[in-house]
Amino acid sequence: MSDWTKTGWRSRPRVQMPDYTDAAALADVEAKLSKYPPLVFAGEARRLKSVLGQAAKGEAFLLQGGDCAESFDQFSADSIRDTFKVMLQMAMVLTFGAKVPVIKVGRMAGQFAKPRSAPTEVVDGVELPSYRGDIINDLAFTPEARIPDPARMLQAYTQSAATLNLIRAFSTGGYADVNEVHRWILGFTESEEAERFRDMANRITDTLDFIRAAGVSAERQHTLRQVDFYTSHEALLLEYEEALCRVDSTTGKWLAGSGHLLWIGDRTRQPDGAHVEFLQGVQNPIGLKCGPSLTSEDLKVLMAKLNPQNEPGRLTLIARFGAGKVADHLPRLIRTVEEEGANVLWVCDPMHGNTIKSATGYKTRPFDYVLREVQEFFAVHRNMGTIPGGVHFEMTGLDVTECTGGVQAVSDEDLHDRYHTACDPRLNASQSLELAFLVAEELTARRNDGDGRQVAVG
Repeated sequence: MSDWTKTGWRSRPRVQMPDYTDAAALADVEAKLSKYPPLVFAGEARRLKSVLGQAAKGEAFLLQGGDCAESFDQFSADSIRDTFKVMLQMAMVLTFGAKVPVIKVGRMAGQFAKPRSAPTEVVDGVELPSYRGDIINDLAFTPEARIPDPARMLQAYTQSAATLNLIRAFSTGGYADVNEVHRWILGFTESEEAERFRDMANRITDTLDFIRAAGVSAERQHTLRQVDFYTSHEALLLEYEEALCRVDSTTGKWLAGSGHLLWIGDRTRQPDGAHVEFLQGVQNPIGLKCGPSLTSEDLKVLMAKLNPQNEPGRLTLIARFGAGKVADHLPRLIRTVEEEGANVLWVCDPMHGNTIKSATGYKTRPFDYVLREVQEFFAVHRNMGTIPGGVHFEMTGLDVTECTGGVQAVSDEDLHDRYHTACDPRLNASQSLELAFLVAEELTARRNDGDGRQVAVG
């Protein structure tokens, strides 16, 4: 796009973004960020785009997961490690079920801003601006805390850089060793509640035993000891995104340097809006959240804007409808894609359409609802002969009690025990791994027809 500029979004309608009261302070922060190194590099983004293109053909599978919203207060090396660890476990189980490589993308190192359903909130008769994520304002319910502060962008950048540094060390330093990851999985399946998953875990053990018995040398085992791990977030705060946007010296194209994969939310996907304008000009792979209100006509316009070259791996469509609603909406969007001949990767986000208020007053997501939406997503693709290419979860490696259900049988009464999220409820470590086993069963069933014969995935 020769006429695109990284500032062009400023002339478009903007939604879900703060109005900073101190223009000079904002300009100062943007100037500082524009001199900072990018957090990710163009070669990494191109590599991710390539493997996402493979997932769209059924030759790989996307696992995208992590925090609803990263927090300044809860930031620690342990929390990064624990979430990374659970994603490795989930990826191994999904790899075994799908029999294709699993692409690991964390909602990490940049997932700080959150869209809100209302600009203000009321507590005990007091109305204040909504909390929009730590990169914008503070969770504390005071007038001072809720004022958007541009300096928070600098803290978000620093935390993202530290997170990426640790993730890269974990990815290549031996922590991701497949044998170690499998020992963690076996620990989960040893519990009586997880007995139904023990057979799959034992089959993974047999596979690893065979690899060792076949004499795979230590030198060749390096591929079993390190992983590619990418970062992603919703590109909501465009002042931050613009400041970290850079020209790739290899190709001369623009790169959003804040993360490998950026997505547009269901509330910010207006075809003529600021978010679509900004993201259509960067070379990163782009995600688009697709909720019940997305029309076929808008989807056609968005696909043309966001992927005008129809490039494989460029555009991921993330379906989020809610349990019981997938069959009402997904088929018409799939037909729209097929009518346009568009290259897209279909991914299921079973979290955002399944948020309810529990009897005890906590916002939660029932595990059964999450699983049901995943099953419906696979069923629609199976019926239409198309490819379910990935899953997108809000989860954490911590032992929180925010979503009900699962093998731990978290109840409404348990929610108050360890309810730590600043925004939306997350699956805990046990629920995340359990869901991976259940998705793996769907992937295994997809690969085999009723007679047990292998069927083509691509």
